[in-house]
Amino acid sequence: MEIKSQPKVTQKVSKANTHDASLGSSRVMSRDEHKEIKQLEKKASNRTSLKEHTKPVEIKLHTQQRAAKRALFNHFVATKLYFIKQQKQQEEKLQKMIEEEQIKHMRKEMVPKAQLMPFFDRPFFPQRSDMPLTIPREPSLHILSSRCWKCTSCNELYFHHNHAMKAI
Repeated sequence: MEIKSQPKVTQKVSKANTHDASLGSSRVMSRDEHKEIKQLEKKASNRTSLKEHTKPVEIKLHTQQRAAKRALFNHFVATKLYFIKQQKQQEEKLQKMIEEEQIKHMRKEMVPKAQLMPFFDRPFFPQRSDMPLTIPREPSLHILSSRCWKCTSCNELYFHHNHAMKAI
């Protein structure tokens, strides 16, 4: 009763072995009992050999399908990039041909013209400007704490804190 997963024949053998072990070596088996146990063991071994072996079932994994789809996708992307590259090369060739044609056309139409000679009878005399002269002032090399740093940095010394005035 200890082993439930074994067939009944092997259970009987194991019961007899446990029964013998509990009695100790005081009890001796008769020949008939010994033969009977051996026959039961043979039957048990024959039954296990008669069992059919389980056959593994082929499992269809998604990895193979995904690998095939990925290969198709990679091929699609590669062909798309190839066609885009070919199209760019054709556009560049066409643009280059158009530019060469324009250059040829411009060379045919262009006539070299020399610049006109300057008039030496009327030389250039610069005139005095109408702008007022700048008033020089001395630089303030010391830092005044009364002035705003923005006023001193922007050189707005003549305008007293115009940036601080707010528009209405």
